[in-house]
Amino acid sequence: MTDLFDNPMGLMGFEFVEFASPTPGVLEPIFEKLGFTLVARHRSKDVLLYRQGDINFIVNREPKSVAAYFAAEHGPSACGLAFRVKDAHQAYARALELGAQPVDIPTGPMELRLPAIKGIGGAPLYLIDRFEDGKSIYDIDFEFVEGVERHPAGHGFKVIDHLTHNVYRGRMAYWASFYEKLFNFREIRYFDIQGEYTGLTSKAMTAPDGKIRIPLNEEAKQGSGQIEEFLMQFNGEGIQHVALLTDDIFDSVDKLQLAGIPVMTAPNDVYYEMLQERLPGHGETVNELKARGILLDGSTRDGSRRLLLQIFSQALLGPVFFEFIQRKGDDGFGEGNFKALFESMERDQIRRGVLQAEPA
Repeated sequence: MTDLFDNPMGLMGFEFVEFASPTPGVLEPIFEKLGFTLVARHRSKDVLLYRQGDINFIVNREPKSVAAYFAAEHGPSACGLAFRVKDAHQAYARALELGAQPVDIPTGPMELRLPAIKGIGGAPLYLIDRFEDGKSIYDIDFEFVEGVERHPAGHGFKVIDHLTHNVYRGRMAYWASFYEKLFNFREIRYFDIQGEYTGLTSKAMTAPDGKIRIPLNEEAKQGSGQIEEFLMQFNGEGIQHVALLTDDIFDSVDKLQLAGIPVMTAPNDVYYEMLQERLPGHGETVNELKARGILLDGSTRDGSRRLLLQIFSQALLGPVFFEFIQRKGDDGFGEGNFKALFESMERDQIRRGVLQAEPA
């Protein structure tokens, strides 16, 4: 058994998330509202690099590409993701040795060949070892837009905190094993959340570098719950949401709302009334949280405060949405908020007629 803290693939965080849409002009305005800036264009392909802080979003508009076929099947979506690794050649060879399926990404002359394996939903998972400024894959394959800052501050989001995947019922253990076997991820949280009508189970998987977090969700029982609705709408398994980390969630959320990004409303007033009871001495201004719909979780036991502040956008790309998060010493996923948030999403499903409320 490999030691839990061993990092055999040399993982070093997320490098990028790749997006595609069957309809042109859908992704770019959304990313701009999220605070991203177009910083570079591919030298020979219709591929764009949007950036905010150290977050890279690739918009792949290349026809007849793996991304285009993925988008044709799933609609506007995150169609690929990339991990930073110490040595891409070594990591790729090890992945294939352990049974990973290769994905052939065609390249043109003078272009880098980015090794990729098949991930959840068939989306490519790239292994990237060129990411330092001046030597990165973008410095080689892209041309930076003149006069634009290389790492714009945007709305204050710094890095990708986690990427949550929704999978078919009964497949969560398979995909957890995929990340464990290939990358030595470990399960750091397990949730079994029951709403009033439906439920979900979730495994939160974390890489040995501590920077890559991949929660996996599946429907708890047969029915038309939130995971089932996503899978039907998305036409398969895939990335449900991308979580972006900020140091000042109040400022970031104000900028998001000013830009026109719709966010999920908080469950109800009672949620905020109970915060002091649930997290005594949390030190946050409840009215400021409530005014924006920001949720609070963590622990204030033993005189120490470990807090997590989070809020979710409404669905922006088909059923895909974004999470905005600030960590003050808490490394969880807002599990204390899960039930309240889950039930508020159930109410939204009932309002839209997707879920039938059972008579009392």
